[in-house]
Amino acid sequence: MKLLNFHLITFIVLFLTATVVCAGKTIMPGAYQPDEYLPLLTSKNIGLVVNQTSITNNGHLVDFLVSKNIRVKKILVPEHGFRGEAEAGETINNSVDPKSGIPIISLYGKNKKPSAENLAGLDMLVFDIQDVGCRFFTYISTLHYVMEACAENNVLLLILDRPNPNGDYVDGPVLKPALKSFVGMHPIPVVYGCTIGELALMINGEGWLSNGAKCNLKIVPVKNYSHPDVYELPVKPSPNLPNYKSIRLYPSLCFFEATNVSIGRGTAFPFQVIGYPDSSLGNFSFTPISIKGVSKNPLHENKECFGFDLRDEIEIPKFTIRYFINFYHLIKKSEIFWNSEKWIEQLSGDPNFYTQINSGLTEAEIRKSWQPGLEKYRSMRKKYLLYPDFE
Repeated sequence: MKLLNFHLITFIVLFLTATVVCAGKTIMPGAYQPDEYLPLLTSKNIGLVVNQTSITNNGHLVDFLVSKNIRVKKILVPEHGFRGEAEAGETINNSVDPKSGIPIISLYGKNKKPSAENLAGLDMLVFDIQDVGCRFFTYISTLHYVMEACAENNVLLLILDRPNPNGDYVDGPVLKPALKSFVGMHPIPVVYGCTIGELALMINGEGWLSNGAKCNLKIVPVKNYSHPDVYELPVKPSPNLPNYKSIRLYPSLCFFEATNVSIGRGTAFPFQVIGYPDSSLGNFSFTPISIKGVSKNPLHENKECFGFDLRDEIEIPKFTIRYFINFYHLIKKSEIFWNSEKWIEQLSGDPNFYTQINSGLTEAEIRKSWQPGLEKYRSMRKKYLLYPDFE
């Protein structure tokens, strides 16, 4: 009985948080509109690109479709796995969903792109994953490879679109093509202001797939959504983004991943603090520890780190490198601060960023170098918008 009550409570929580009321309107992601997509899936062999964020008003998308007798043949999963329980960078292996018996194919590790064998026998892939609107969040790299594989194997891709919790602005350096990697596949800024559906249209429209291929694409848009809307996710998009504040700080704090400074991995508040094992850096402190499924070997494990607690910020700033520059000057010695020059170049997408920071340029001076690329991107982005914009 207790177990039944637990599952009932869990379902009610998911149901109540599945949609968001913003400015008097109910925002409904594509997955919450079954009348729009079930007719497209009937009598088809379907593959699903999903993870723990793929929820509907009726529970997880996989379970819902199976209950509707949709022929779900394969589940394909991105970084962090099917249930979102693998930490960043952890290898995801192929397996089987114990509940449905459906084979699970990993798209993180050696096999980042679905093979012809993975797609064999499928009429359609359905992509339903919650993004956070930052270029280095790898779910959009998985989107790219899924689109490419669908184009090469003549498989329709249906995207159940979801709001972007960082979709209310555009900012940061635009990725230079020479720095393309799995944490940056496209010439877009750090914060690119598109939903997954809009970005897919951009990838197709700008010819970014291999050999300029085009993916046969269909999108179920979000109802009642506009880019300025505040959208708090009902499910963690990844193990180290536990709440809205961490998601909003993520674009600004991710650059610290290329340094020896902790941003709270191994704590209950990742991407909400900044610290280093030096008591001269402030009165606030935290100690990273190993947390299974979240951060097995966090930076400065079991060492007390001193610095800043950003959970107290009343207004979370949009993307800024102010935190990064300030902490660089606090540590003072670049050989202590930096962990990888190549990594910071890939995260920033800018070959000059490392030199700009080391040479002591201010945020305003560095921002000036981004403006030509940002202006060009903003103009191009308008062609692919599905929802009212912030500009």
